[in-house]
Amino acid sequence: MKKVMVMMMCVVMLITAMACTSAQGAAGGDLAELNTDFTIVTVPKGMSIPWFQRMQEGVRKFAADTGVDAYQTGPVEADAAGQAQYIEDLIAQGVDAICVVPFSTEALEPVLRKAREAGILVISHEAEGMINIDYNIEAFDNDDFGRHYMQKLGPLMGGEGEYILLVGALTSRSHNQWVDASKAYQEANFPNMRQAGDKLESQDDQDNAYEAVKEALKAFPNLKGIQGSAMADVAGAARAVEEAGREGQIKIVGTSLVSVSGKYVRDGTIDLIAFWDPALAGYALNELALRILNGQAVTDGMNLNAEGYQNLKLEGNGLKGQAWIDIDKSNVDDPMYDF
Repeated sequence: MKKVMVMMMCVVMLITAMACTSAQGAAGGDLAELNTDFTIVTVPKGMSIPWFQRMQEGVRKFAADTGVDAYQTGPVEADAAGQAQYIEDLIAQGVDAICVVPFSTEALEPVLRKAREAGILVISHEAEGMINIDYNIEAFDNDDFGRHYMQKLGPLMGGEGEYILLVGALTSRSHNQWVDASKAYQEANFPNMRQAGDKLESQDDQDNAYEAVKEALKAFPNLKGIQGSAMADVAGAARAVEEAGREGQIKIVGTSLVSVSGKYVRDGTIDLIAFWDPALAGYALNELALRILNGQAVTDGMNLNAEGYQNLKLEGNGLKGQAWIDIDKSNVDDPMYDF
């Protein structure tokens, strides 16, 4: 009788453990039970851009952790037509999922529609509002991120004066959300400030940002602030400001990495950079694809096993994390952010 009881207890414990494992897999956690026989390809704006080189590290880690055939490929430089051609090639290859960071959301809509019609799962990043995707992941709420820049820049400028706004491209959805939200916050909270001129485009290139800001300094001699969106914007802006001998006089905030803009943060030319770790975003994109390919439901509170993407907010087919990081002189030398 005791043996029977022991056997029954073991069976109950086994069933309980299996149930817990299943629940953990559904919510995020153990990937051991998932089928990994898939090809998932991430297509960034440009492979030579440091931001996306960092993203590739996350894709590689996902592949190593799971055994999935997961890799990153795309045009060398940020290029909408180049991205579209790479996606056309992936459609022809019959991959299972494409994770994409669009340089131009509008330019990619037709080819992503073609991918989905071919039965390929499409997940985007930095592309809130796209139509021809299955899901989009954002590291945070884009309006909140944009407002937070003006919450920093406004006081730095003493609540008055002219500033300029840079975006990678007028077709870059997230960049324009950030600067639009920032400007709206300025108009509501710092009425003595105003945007000088129109949005400036850098094409995600540091030299282009430098040239655009150099021209802006001539056009707007009383300029007091700069907000950048693309990873290279504020580094290019800082170079132009230093050449003009106006470091400290013009306040600079924007999205970048320590590896790109850290020296300007250290010397005080750039007041603040903010970013999310592209490696974690790359990992999260691929894990979401794998879970969907395994038939798992996408749910509010989903955990994709990457810091900042462990309690995702689901709105329609959009997922938002809590993953941005602010860097200034106080933490620019923290080795945790040295990438």
